Amino acid sequence: MGNIRVAAVRCTVVLAAALWLGAAVAQSPAVNPKEAADARTQQQQQRIQPLNNEPVWSEVRSGTPQMTQVRGRETDVLIQPEGQTWRALRVPLTTAGGFLVALTLVALAVFYLWRGPIGLKAPPTGRLIRRFTLVERAVHWTVAVTYTILAVTGLVVTFGKAVLLPIIGSTLFSWLATLSKLLHNFVGPILAVALVVLIVMFVHENIPRAYDWLWIRKAGGLFSGEHVPAGKANAGQKVLFWLMAVIFGLTLVVTGLILDFPNFNQTRQTMQTANTVHMIAGVIAVVLLLGHAYLGVVGVKGAYDAMRTGYVDETWAREHHEYWYNEVKAGREAGEGVPPLAQRTA
Repeated sequence: MGNIRVAAVRCTVVLAAALWLGAAVAQSPAVNPKEAADARTQQQQQRIQPLNNEPVWSEVRSGTPQMTQVRGRETDVLIQPEGQTWRALRVPLTTAGGFLVALTLVALAVFYLWRGPIGLKAPPTGRLIRRFTLVERAVHWTVAVTYTILAVTGLVVTFGKAVLLPIIGSTLFSWLATLSKLLHNFVGPILAVALVVLIVMFVHENIPRAYDWLWIRKAGGLFSGEHVPAGKANAGQKVLFWLMAVIFGLTLVVTGLILDFPNFNQTRQTMQTANTVHMIAGVIAVVLLLGHAYLGVVGVKGAYDAMRTGYVDETWAREHHEYWYNEVKAGREAGEGVPPLAQRTA
């Protein structure tokens, strides 16, 4: 019995010591002095202002990497403070972009009412010149269709909530926005391929020439009606090619691919920068597309037929692209597969 009492006393002493040590460890301050100071500051903050967690959220939003069990890029940053700047910047950029698109539409309507379609001064001859091959037209229309789809869906995604939602209601707009997002994401890679092919195919026709400055100074006779000679691509078309296809087109492709495939390990800041640049380039590209579509379909008679059939009348070629017409007449483009003249057939 004596041994049992001694053993019981010893167990009691050991258990009490263990409980005391555990309590002491649990109540001891953090080993790291900074963590201990932060803990005391937080405890004091909770006593003075129990619902104010500003110190905690300041640390969370500081962007300082913390400890995490999740593996991956930026997983140790809970909240990225640059995101607030990105969200705030979108509002003025979107507003300015909307006004720019609207003013472009108004300007084109006013110009059409004032100038009307630009026709031929001399009667057509009935003799046709091949302006574009079948392959060139196929590439152009692929880029044109995909560019237009992306422009329309991009406008819906960017401005639809402010413009369309009050008009068509939430149900229809939700379907339209979802469809626009899907089309935008899946058509974008098609444009990425077709646009590169178009640039390679048409770059030799869009090299600036000395005579292009005359066309620029006179604005191609769009306002005065004056005849201004040009090559196969006039200076306005060359400017459009380098801006719409090369500069802003490739910018949209690169930033669009970054946004389309976020699993390529890019950071959130990269995605935000790409989104901002994509939106700015997209608005400018839409403005250029509107101008190109107006001149190619409505503003200049015969321009649409040139890309639809590949042929233009001899009079049209002489009045709009005289230098190119002279080269065709002289047979200097025969090496490009362009016959000097093609007689209209029934």
